[in-house]
Amino acid sequence: MYAEAVVRLAEDADLIRLAQRGDDDAYGLLVERYQTIAFRTAWLICEDAAEAEDAAQEAFLKAHAALGRFRPDAPWRPWLLRIVANEARNRRRSAGRRTHLAGRVARLTGPEDAEDPGPEAALLAGERRSALAAALARLDAPQRRVVVLRYALDLSEAECAAVLGCRPGTVKSRASRALARLRGELEAADG
Repeated sequence: MYAEAVVRLAEDADLIRLAQRGDDDAYGLLVERYQTIAFRTAWLICEDAAEAEDAAQEAFLKAHAALGRFRPDAPWRPWLLRIVANEARNRRRSAGRRTHLAGRVARLTGPEDAEDPGPEAALLAGERRSALAAALARLDAPQRRVVVLRYALDLSEAECAAVLGCRPGTVKSRASRALARLRGELEAADG
């Protein structure tokens, strides 16, 4: 896994260098590679699929325009996701839209496995998902964002910090407090 990550970073660096020299195909490969995580990051902030898609696309355009200022020794993903997050925050501020968290969690988790688990298992899974969505909705916004970025989108603490514009220690403490609160609420609901 570590070797795959190193190879991916090297591939990204090569694509970025080519894109900085004007190779639009290389930048297109970067867009393809990161469009899902960019959309999910924007969606976390916008809470609206159409706005998130627009924010991600606009962020890719802004990142392309700013390629000349990108440091080749810096990691691409946090830099890009910071642009995505800023664009999404701007769109959310201007739109003033808010969607219920349960819809967001349902879209992040995606469809259940292809196998039919049976009605009892499906009901139990739906109840667990609903309980988790309700518990997430009760978290304050900074803690909720950290949990979704860290655990639903699988970003590292450093990447979360870059996206949110805070220190990695802040991400760690928010995640710890949020998980403790979620654990307590879910245990109380099961109790």
